[in-house]
Amino acid sequence: MVFCNTTPFIALSSIHQLHLLERVCGRIYVAQSVIEECAEGGPILVPDLRTLNWVTPLPDEEESSLPILFELDRGEKQTLALARKYPDSTVIIDERLARSVAEYLGIKVTGTLGVLVKAKALGLISSFQDAALAMQGQGLFYSTGLITRLANQLGEGQA
Repeated sequence: MVFCNTTPFIALSSIHQLHLLERVCGRIYVAQSVIEECAEGGPILVPDLRTLNWVTPLPDEEESSLPILFELDRGEKQTLALARKYPDSTVIIDERLARSVAEYLGIKVTGTLGVLVKAKALGLISSFQDAALAMQGQGLFYSTGLITRLANQLGEGQA
């Protein structure tokens, strides 16, 4: 099962590539808190996740008493709590602390850039680097060094 936090929905919506989540990952499971965070609105419009036939909403878990989760926001906590219930789950999450916690809990992790790497490998986008830089241009933070390294691995880097 693949669980997704809020930021990947926002990031891919910012460049009109939200469909890549379905194309790369298939069915996506989301916590109710993630749906609510996406619905709160902001400078980047994210469609109502409940209207997407490839998104399965799940009710939030009871608040965890795991001290390691205290520093995470509600969507991150719920995404990890749900993924923990299903062996062999993967989470799509970008925030560094949440990624570290997921790894500590033994949950497989990828991020929005990982989705773009797979999309490029599948021929769904013409340029990983262009897509990643476009997300940066929308105000989302991704390490330029990481983008460059991944682009080089994909053969998009400059010689």
